Amino acid sequence: MPSAATSTALSAPPRRRSAVPGWLVTLLVCAGQFLVILDVSVVNVALPAMRTGLGLSELGLQWIVNAYVITFAGFMLLGGRAADLFGRKRIFVLGLALFTVASLAGGVAQQPWQLIVARSLQGIGAAVLSPATLTILTTSFPTGPARTRAIATWTAVGAGGGAVGGLVGGVLTQYLSWRWVLLINVPVGALVLAGAVLWLTESRQATARRLDIPGALLATGGLGLVAYGIVQTETAGWGSAAALLPFASGLVVIAAFLAVEARAKAPLMPLGMFRMRAVSSANAAMLLSGAAMFSMWYFLSLYVQNVLGYSPLQAGLSFIPHSLSIVIGSKLAPRLMHRVGAKTLAVCGAALSACGMLWQGTMGVDGTYLGTLLGPGILMAFGAGLAATPVAAIATSGAAPGDQGLVSGLINTSRQMGGALGLSVLSTVAAARALSGDGRAALASGYGLAFHVGALVLVVAIVLMLVALPRRREDATHG
Repeated sequence: MPSAATSTALSAPPRRRSAVPGWLVTLLVCAGQFLVILDVSVVNVALPAMRTGLGLSELGLQWIVNAYVITFAGFMLLGGRAADLFGRKRIFVLGLALFTVASLAGGVAQQPWQLIVARSLQGIGAAVLSPATLTILTTSFPTGPARTRAIATWTAVGAGGGAVGGLVGGVLTQYLSWRWVLLINVPVGALVLAGAVLWLTESRQATARRLDIPGALLATGGLGLVAYGIVQTETAGWGSAAALLPFASGLVVIAAFLAVEARAKAPLMPLGMFRMRAVSSANAAMLLSGAAMFSMWYFLSLYVQNVLGYSPLQAGLSFIPHSLSIVIGSKLAPRLMHRVGAKTLAVCGAALSACGMLWQGTMGVDGTYLGTLLGPGILMAFGAGLAATPVAAIATSGAAPGDQGLVSGLINTSRQMGGALGLSVLSTVAAARALSGDGRAALASGYGLAFHVGALVLVVAIVLMLVALPRRREDATHG
């Protein structure tokens, strides 16, 4: 799922325009953001080819996705803080350089562990790069129509990166190799790097330089251990030491993270923020929504290739209506919020996605595109597009102007963390069902069960939204 940003997150002070044309600044930072969001989804269609090429197990397959998402989520807040303190241009260049080098390493990987390490480094680079892209725009354009247009372009590019990932991955895998879904980042990243060094101007906050590196390491490590414990249940069972030890260790590390944040002078995640009902309830809703919706593309990619026998290109083309639906939903959400309110729209969007997941879960070995994929896919994606913006708007509605950027970062982190944990749980559920039978029918049954469990998670999210999300007039004015 692409990252959402609302206009309420733009808390950085305006900065005088430099001699560099505004369109060039926008082009450079949006290109960086496009690469970051593209790599969340571009590998999905290439997963079967990756598995064949490197001999990946089911466990290794989902870690190709999770290694990127977990490190992206765990270091995102740290990346945003680093950009403010050490300079947005400097951090943009550093993050893009790491992302590009890691893409090259992943593209030439010869062993599964090499690819997983490269994906982890990609995630760290993305976490450093992504927050800097938005803050560079907010400090390069004065408040007003010019900044609004720049942010609208940034948001559209982010949504587009997630939407076209399947098609790009399908084309590259079909006609070149799965390696090119990573290698394509190298020439593009190098070109954007050169432009950033030449034309972007530096800006930073005039404050003491203090980063909560222990907090970022603990958050990422705890989440990774919990996810690893969950996926170990696939082969070892829920009561085994191989699953319980990493899971329990992850909970201990997360508890240590909370203790560090409570005492840190400059915490990565100020816990006091969660005393505000809007912040705590919206982040919980986003966590659950992300857990259900993020894995949609993962299981659809496996289903159409492993069960229906689609080629990578056919798989990518089949997701075009889904991609357009999520973009349309995202574009309609701000207008609908003014009419029905943020809370109502969030509930309606999640309900549409839940219905789509229930429908998609009925897929079988003899499924067809028109009868099995198109309708539920459009429903799931459109609902996801409608729900994300109002939840983010509610989260930021209760924060002070100076905290809006932080709260926006929290909501995006919740989305990514929810997606990582959700993929671990749903993959384990799907594998357990698939192991109970043989052949393509067992795989289809496992993927279908994953969608049904995802729908159940969304129902829980809907109940939480109805009970906990505040309903205020101003909620409908954000986004």
